[in-house]
Amino acid sequence: MSTMSDDVTTLAEIKARVLGFAQERDWEQFHAPKNLSMALAAEAGELMEHFLWTTSEASRDAVKEPVKRAKIEEELSDVVIYAIEFANMTGIDLAAAIERKMAANAAKYPVEKAKGRADKYTEL
Repeated sequence: MSTMSDDVTTLAEIKARVLGFAQERDWEQFHAPKNLSMALAAEAGELMEHFLWTTSEASRDAVKEPVKRAKIEEELSDVVIYAIEFANMTGIDLAAAIERKMAANAAKYPVEKAKGRADKYTEL
């Protein structure tokens, strides 16, 4: 397995690697949208467990501590892998979907109203 990094690896390469992993194991038969969405939610919950009952500052510190960071990276990877496999199994062009969503978010949260605020768009 080659070394990947954000600086050089494309989304298409990651999608292909995730799909190939599932295909080699004949797991596509289990990867219905329902199952993948549930697995994604479960993994997101496991990621959240690392921060349960901590303060915002403590959560920032946790990602700096090497042992905790390694576990957090594993859970985040699971979340992203399931999201990518969901895109693979449903034929969603993830980059295009993200672009559309970012444009929609920009319209809902214009900089002049939202900068430095955590309010929902309906409250701006």
